[in-house]
Amino acid sequence: MDITNWTQNEIKDDPATTHSDQRQILPTSEGQVRPMTKLEPQEQQEVWQTAVEVAGGKVPTGRIVKDVVQRIMERTKVPNTYQIGEVCQILAKDNPELRGKGGCWAIVSEVNEFSCTVRVWDGEYTVGLQYLKSFNYLPAECEQMRQVCDRITQVYSDSLEETVKNLLQLLGKVNRPYLTVVEEKLLSVLESEYSNGIKV
Repeated sequence: MDITNWTQNEIKDDPATTHSDQRQILPTSEGQVRPMTKLEPQEQQEVWQTAVEVAGGKVPTGRIVKDVVQRIMERTKVPNTYQIGEVCQILAKDNPELRGKGGCWAIVSEVNEFSCTVRVWDGEYTVGLQYLKSFNYLPAECEQMRQVCDRITQVYSDSLEETVKNLLQLLGKVNRPYLTVVEEKLLSVLESEYSNGIKV
């Protein structure tokens, strides 16, 4: 998305904007527009205009834009409805911090205002609400998945062979609240072979 073109187009549509204002309110660096990329177009326009006003009619800094975005998010925020123990799917989308975790199931261990701390096969992560989707499992199914997560975590470590890591990662992506008979046998074999990543 090219925010500069968006800004120029919005300015052209505004008859109250003078020619000198056009040059003043255009972004001059990526850092000024990056905080707005997740917002809807009308919200981006509102953020930029507010940030220009806060900056005294000059090009706002990235920090000013970020602060304005935060205020708008707080004003329009949807309450965090996730619960501890709930099983969710991670939607990696365009988040590089979640690379390799897309499609994985995760168990909510902490509920924050705009995020949840979740457990997956290789540890804990804090994930924004927009990157989570509930599986809507029943409480008993959530408990089953918690037990599976505990078992995988006991076996997993960075020192494991690549094949073993890949198998545990695949178990961390099953999109049902149970393991099949074969998956259960495979996990049991790994549990008998490894203890905290050290071959027994």
